[in-house]
Amino acid sequence: MPEATIRDVARRAKLSVATVSRALNGFDNVSEQARERVTQAVRELGYVPHAGARSLSLARTNAIGVVLPDLHGEFFSEIVRGMDREASRRGYLLLLSNLHARAEQAQLALRAMHGRVDGLIVMAPHLKSEELAAALPPGVPSILINTRDKPGAHAAIHLDNVAGVRAVIDHLEKLGRKRLVHIAGPAGNVDADERAAAVREACAAAGIACEILHGNFEQQSGERAIAALLERGHEFDALFAGNDNMAIGALQALRAHGVSVPDQVAVAGFDDIPLARHLGLTTVRVRIAELGERALARLLDSFGRGQDRGDELHAPELVVRATTGEVKP
Repeated sequence: MPEATIRDVARRAKLSVATVSRALNGFDNVSEQARERVTQAVRELGYVPHAGARSLSLARTNAIGVVLPDLHGEFFSEIVRGMDREASRRGYLLLLSNLHARAEQAQLALRAMHGRVDGLIVMAPHLKSEELAAALPPGVPSILINTRDKPGAHAAIHLDNVAGVRAVIDHLEKLGRKRLVHIAGPAGNVDADERAAAVREACAAAGIACEILHGNFEQQSGERAIAALLERGHEFDALFAGNDNMAIGALQALRAHGVSVPDQVAVAGFDDIPLARHLGLTTVRVRIAELGERALARLLDSFGRGQDRGDELHAPELVVRATTGEVKP
């Protein structure tokens, strides 16, 4: 079946080709009703603008839009560092924005980039696939990181959360730990959900009892969750947090209550942010800066070659440090 053209979109939307072109390129002199008709037609036809033709009608900005769930914290500073390194090498600038929790706010953040950037890198682990599809501006090359999306719809990179979790649980099993507490991230976040489900499955297979608590990926939530657990007398000998921030908060709570790490409780996190190395935290190394660098490289490499729709799995690795200790031979 031949690819849809801009004329096909114009016929479906019952608008002129010029109006469709203005709508796709983000110009202001298009009514909201016409813009919605174009968006609907593009979605129905699966229309993808030809990158070469687009560059003739809309000058390159040499800017890439980066839209993340948050702009604070070591994880996000590391991923932006990797993107900026590749952008500088290629002669591009980054425009940063954060993607708020509500789908309507996400649409505003992404639409604000339309016409200002040559492509988008989007990390939206909290959005449903249909919310994401509605928010992404048509005609703008995009790559998604750790985001729910229909396979093959967009270029994507996903973390292999299951492999990372299994490596941690296997390590804890070899240490002889039998009672685990997992501090999961917020429900509805794709990384938090995948990691929590993998923990349940891996613990069941290893014969490890598992208690699931919920945090919000912030350090304070890990500290509060473990402090409350200790105060009610719950016994456990291993703790695995859904990210390093919550693991660091949990460490503070354990030490405040006089619990020895790793003798009484082995502690592990996920991500390997720079602070984790300084604290000797066992964790799952994501190679965060490399992840950002790879996303930007794939996006730029797709310009002029048609839409990249590949889904790439980013493999993490377990890094064993002092908070769990090595398995004794």
